[in-house]
Amino acid sequence: MTIETIMLIIFTGLAAGILGGMVGVGGGIIIVPALVYFLSFSQHQAQGTSLALMLFPVGILGVINYYQKGFVDFKYAGLLAIGFVLGSWLGSRFSLSLPQLTVKKIFAVVMLLVSLKMLLLDRK
Repeated sequence: MTIETIMLIIFTGLAAGILGGMVGVGGGIIIVPALVYFLSFSQHQAQGTSLALMLFPVGILGVINYYQKGFVDFKYAGLLAIGFVLGSWLGSRFSLSLPQLTVKKIFAVVMLLVSLKMLLLDRK
């Protein structure tokens, strides 16, 4: 691995961490596209690597900050985690059964739909 690659990976993680801390996103929005387009990962490799990142407590300092200000509901987080574990298993099984181009298109459509909803359909 070159120093440029290492720096790009660290910068990608930093950008994802900043966005994660600011608005609760990161893996899918930043890391997956960066791994695909800048580091030539396959869609499956990028998604698997992004999921591996989430398995470790990378966001703990952000959680502490939000908790100290009273913005963390651990009951909801626990229930979300239960659903996330099951959903991650089901989603990965399904994704790995599809061609990479199909997965990439599904990923793009999901991001587009979410962005359009946030831009055009959210209440003020």
